[in-house]
Amino acid sequence: MRRLIALSLVMLLLSGCAVGPNYKRPSVNVPGTYRGAMPSEATQPAAESLGDQKWWEVFQDKQLQDLIYTALQQNYDVRIAATRILEAQAQVGITRADQLPTVSAGAQSVDQRTPRTKSFPQFESSAHQVDLSLAWELDFWGKYRRATESARANLLATEWAREAVITTLVGDVAAAYFQLRELDLELEISRRTLVSRQDSLRITQMLANGGATSMLDVRQAEQLVFTAAETIPDLERRIEQQENFISTLLGNNPGPIARGTKLTEQPHAPEIPAGLPSSLLERRPDIRQAEAQLIAANAQIGVAKAAYFPQISLTASGGYQSSALTSLFSGPAGLWSFGGSLVQPIFAGGRIRSNVKFTEARQQEAALVYQQTIQQAFRGVSDALVEYRKDREFREQQEQLAFSAQDAARLSETRYRGGATSYLEVLTNETNYFDAELGLAQAQLNELLALVRIYRNLGGGWQEQ
Repeated sequence: MRRLIALSLVMLLLSGCAVGPNYKRPSVNVPGTYRGAMPSEATQPAAESLGDQKWWEVFQDKQLQDLIYTALQQNYDVRIAATRILEAQAQVGITRADQLPTVSAGAQSVDQRTPRTKSFPQFESSAHQVDLSLAWELDFWGKYRRATESARANLLATEWAREAVITTLVGDVAAAYFQLRELDLELEISRRTLVSRQDSLRITQMLANGGATSMLDVRQAEQLVFTAAETIPDLERRIEQQENFISTLLGNNPGPIARGTKLTEQPHAPEIPAGLPSSLLERRPDIRQAEAQLIAANAQIGVAKAAYFPQISLTASGGYQSSALTSLFSGPAGLWSFGGSLVQPIFAGGRIRSNVKFTEARQQEAALVYQQTIQQAFRGVSDALVEYRKDREFREQQEQLAFSAQDAARLSETRYRGGATSYLEVLTNETNYFDAELGLAQAQLNELLALVRIYRNLGGGWQEQ
């Protein structure tokens, strides 16, 4: 008995070893700068990054901040991700329990009477027993510790997955809100243009009635009115549908959305600091999630390799047994047992070897996914940076185009009223001005959407208040 206890203690002391590889972060090719960064950062990247800022610092429209906050509280994707964290936490507890002994208690009471037969007399018996049993499979080779390591890494991956959902949600709400404000701007332009063209149509009709112009000019003026009028119901439809989409992001039923700052007044810096590319590995939730999944897959190799080695188990039980309840805990009624077992797999048809190869392949796959995620992250940041810079340049040119088209429309209207040109010139320039105004609204939206993409690709947005 003493030898068995001593052997068990030695095994427990040696149980610090664990088979399987320890995790080591794979080497990745990190560029020195982002392609598409502003010239000052292309030569010397700044330590600060837009991705380090909180979402309420980047999106300063108070109404937009309220929408994002509501979405973070009520959005179903965020709530589903939170429940998955609870599942992963419970799974860690289940897996970790395998490292500990199981203790169970039992009680049994049996009264039995056997009737008399030709060969045997009548017989009555009573047996009462209470006992406490213990079973423990020693984690000598680290199988359960590796499994717990894998479960904890999966929990971490689930937590980072929730942060990735939050990052996506913040970007989606901001982008949807900017698109809604752009539609509002288009509707404002269309209604203003319609009123102006209706006034111009009335003047043209008066001139035609007085014989100063022809019905052709009236019909051309009507075309301008109808062109502006037809855009209004379509824009109203798109606005309501966009409001319904935002309501869904907020976790609400379809309904109206409150507005804040106009699209043209949304604050955003002309130059965006991207920061050090190496910091992206620690900031982006999807990269951290992929690495946690790699850690989990790496630990599973140890679980699989532990099956090559013997399983060492200890069992013990103790209690009382008596034929009468009154003497169950008195007299010579005690019982106990203690034992150990060792089971060494000899032949399993290649199952263990195949399982090791399977876990190694899963680990290699996870490593490739981790490296691919990093590469895609660098591309996403570079694409967003060049998109923001070029969208800003396009918007500046579109502003000049809209100003020129506005002046051309004004001059052609003056020339027409002075009899120096036909209404066809007015029609052409008014159409060009209307299209230029709508194009400028779209250009302003694209610049803001590019800002949202930069922030999302830099891994910003998951920071909590």
